[in-house]
Amino acid sequence: MKKVSFTEMKAGTKKDYLFLDKHEKNFASKTADRIIKFMSGLTETLEGYQVSRLEHSLQSASRAYRNGESEEMVVAALLHDIGDELAPMNHSEYAAAILKPYVTEKTHWIIEKHGEFQMFYYAHHLGGDKNKREKYKDHKYYQDTINFCEKYDQNSFDPNYKSFPLKFFEPMVKKIFSRKPYSLL
Repeated sequence: MKKVSFTEMKAGTKKDYLFLDKHEKNFASKTADRIIKFMSGLTETLEGYQVSRLEHSLQSASRAYRNGESEEMVVAALLHDIGDELAPMNHSEYAAAILKPYVTEKTHWIIEKHGEFQMFYYAHHLGGDKNKREKYKDHKYYQDTINFCEKYDQNSFDPNYKSFPLKFFEPMVKKIFSRKPYSLL
């Protein structure tokens, strides 16, 4: 069988879906490779910033690594802005969606909300509410998200910072994305 027999999903057979499942598992097993390839292409400067999207991500991950964070958090720091390219208006949610099956609830929440928390540093300059994050002040990961933004995001635009290369993080990315998805546990 090289292709399924159906043209409408409701007409699919068990044989069709077993066939597709094999292909989908193979495709999913290569997610880390696709992410690394995508990240390696983020070499253009964030317009107006002093570093590229890739360098910002590498600095964030390098800072997390040097601070002794878990591999999961290091990878999350590396990928926290992966959505900037395709979802600039909701990049945090995009990055969190990519990570969600493979990371803890805490890591997912931090990445999902970091965009709103990051507004603390700039929103007031643009007529916005720098304290938008306060609506989450009673959430159990509130302080963790503040810490993430302070330690790994807002300070990672420095052209003189010595970050690790993407190759350094590849084994961590592969390890995290080879986990059995939390949704299946």
